[in-house]
Amino acid sequence: MNAPPVSAAAETATVAPARRRRGRVRRGGVWIPLSIVLVYVLVALVAPVLIGYDHVATSVVDRLLPPGASTSSGTTAWLGTDGLGRDIAAQIVYGARTSLLVATVAVTLSAVVGMIVGAVAGLIGGWLDVVLSRLIDVLLTFPGVLLAIVIAGLFSRGLLTVVIALSVTAWTPFARVARNVTLSVKEREWVSAARLMGIRRPAMLVRHILPFVVPPMVAMATVEFALVVLAEAGLSFLGIGLPASVPSWGQTVANGKEYLDTAWWISASPGIALFVLVVSVGLLGDQLSARLGRTGRSTTS
Repeated sequence: MNAPPVSAAAETATVAPARRRRGRVRRGGVWIPLSIVLVYVLVALVAPVLIGYDHVATSVVDRLLPPGASTSSGTTAWLGTDGLGRDIAAQIVYGARTSLLVATVAVTLSAVVGMIVGAVAGLIGGWLDVVLSRLIDVLLTFPGVLLAIVIAGLFSRGLLTVVIALSVTAWTPFARVARNVTLSVKEREWVSAARLMGIRRPAMLVRHILPFVVPPMVAMATVEFALVVLAEAGLSFLGIGLPASVPSWGQTVANGKEYLDTAWWISASPGIALFVLVVSVGLLGDQLSARLGRTGRSTTS
């Protein structure tokens, strides 16, 4: 026997709840990682309030204390201390400030440079597009982390050196995406109309091209942010990143590698903090890519 036909009302009643559930899942997929990232940002901003003592002070008496132990000064080492008696919780809190600052500056610089270079190359075309495209291809052939290690090793350790080392190749993916979007958008009818009206290229770029380039740049920035955080931790772990006076998760992990059998918490605590931040930013980037991708398709269609 043939199944009776399903009415439009019944089909709507069946499909609508499923769509609402998928919508709630998508919203949850954004808010959960976003909330975690905001917690990291809040901790970094109020670090001096959370840690009311010298976060780099050493103490021979308090070295290698387990999590939850009391220190000689009367405070509680909630995450233990390292081989020099420094509080691990304080290093994680101030390390979050360091990682977020380095990643924010490096990603912002890379996104701005890459967006401008890619958009200009795609809009102007000709020999300039060929030269810039070949430059991007050459830089993309080099492993970004390896090149960052070389640059960081050639100059003195410091915040500016780390930012420059991480930004040297990080702008190239932004430039490639910006160029591809510009090549697609500049063939649209409104751009052709602006060209016929005699609008200059800088004005055309700002008014008619960049509004379509910015959304994918935002989505890429979140993914690149996680990679830069990992790269900064890697440089500090190798001892060629930030100076020893600046707290960094990579340095803390490196300081604990000698005590993995007896004081595992030295490396485990910053490692977990790094893992949670990178995964949260990565998930947030995936959600933003999906949402901005849908918005961009509906706008350009």
